[in-house]
Amino acid sequence: MTQSVLSNHLKIKTMINSYSDSFTKAELKVANVVNERTEEILYFSVTELAEAASVADATVLRFCRKIRFKGYQDFKLALAQDLSAQKQFNVEETGADDYISHFFQNIHYTIEECKNLITKEVLDEAIAIISEAKSLYFFGVGTSGITALDAKSRLMRIGKRADAISDPHFQSMLAATLTEKDVVIGLSVSGSTKDIIDSLTFAKNNGAKIIAITNYAKSPITKIADLVLLTSGKELPLEGGSIFAKMSQLFIIDLICIGLGIQDEEKTKRMKEKTAKAVINKIL
Repeated sequence: MTQSVLSNHLKIKTMINSYSDSFTKAELKVANVVNERTEEILYFSVTELAEAASVADATVLRFCRKIRFKGYQDFKLALAQDLSAQKQFNVEETGADDYISHFFQNIHYTIEECKNLITKEVLDEAIAIISEAKSLYFFGVGTSGITALDAKSRLMRIGKRADAISDPHFQSMLAATLTEKDVVIGLSVSGSTKDIIDSLTFAKNNGAKIIAITNYAKSPITKIADLVLLTSGKELPLEGGSIFAKMSQLFIIDLICIGLGIQDEEKTKRMKEKTAKAVINKIL
């Protein structure tokens, strides 16, 4: 058991070593970063790994394909599986920790880190853009699509109309109809979700303002966005839908709602009362 776990952990590095003679000088730089900073790589976007290795994004993709992976995300998934196997080995050797306390500490750390990433000037600018928007849309797919629906609900309760679009086809069609008076908030933990990038690009080309909520300052979504709000709670490839990443997104959305509410406290209070009364009879 122990031997198989350790062998699995060494799989990626073994593959890298076996192909090392065929690497170009640039690809070898990527290999060195992966070997030296293995756990960090799990939280790197393509661009961040490329910068760490002082190479182009395309070099990272060639490196992944050379060691028989379809792309960067496929490579990171395999790397996560290797490290997960190693962690399982450590648990078998040392015993499981108090997972309740560990989970709580992670929640506390996530919110604290998210708070430290926020720049009030940028947040205020985002709130001003949203406040002036003729139409406001949240774009997200997968679990970020669920967060988009939550954001729509929270804004509705304070009297701010917004829509949440999680289907990539509808996102693209809607994006084609937007103007400079509209605002799209793109939600993507990785900042490199292809469907979101494509939809936001359409919206941007039609003049819409783009606000990105993402974990990665250097990712494709930030190149499109007019404004970036950074989140914490980074998730591993094996942890899609991580509650820490979702909490971080919701933390930012709540701050936006609070900021909007402060602009007109009387209206916000009135709308909260009206929306509460509208659903009170539905509670048994």
